[in-house]
Amino acid sequence: MSQSLRDLIKQGLTEATKAQDKRRMATLRLIQAALKDRDIAGRTDGRDAGVSDAEILEVLSKMVKQRRESVGIYESAGRMELAQQENEEIKIIESFMPKQLSDEETAAAVEAVIAETGAASIKDMGRVMGELKKRHSGQMDFAKAGAIVKEKLA
Repeated sequence: MSQSLRDLIKQGLTEATKAQDKRRMATLRLIQAALKDRDIAGRTDGRDAGVSDAEILEVLSKMVKQRRESVGIYESAGRMELAQQENEEIKIIESFMPKQLSDEETAAAVEAVIAETGAASIKDMGRVMGELKKRHSGQMDFAKAGAIVKEKLA
């Protein structure tokens, strides 16, 4: 059986600690803390197994999105060293995520799901987005995908 994403993150932290890579260690610890928070929230909902790889990808995607927003804020404030730090963290987090789909691949995936689901109007957008999230979790910028879906169904 292949390693779970959680195991890969744990292994990455061990390697970063041995190499004394402080940025990587700090980032991986942040990821683990976020996952632990998700685990605790899951336990209160009655799920004791911990979060799945799909949920871990959700957490990682959210972390990348937050850092991208921070980069924009830091750059507009002229704080390039902080923007650089955020960009380094993005690279580290993305190393645990599947390859992101290009704009062309995203558009093709949207078209395929629209065709398969028979979506005809903007009322079907939720169904299309749900299917895209099921198939491409962690691989796609869903804000961009949503805009494409809206355009195709309008």
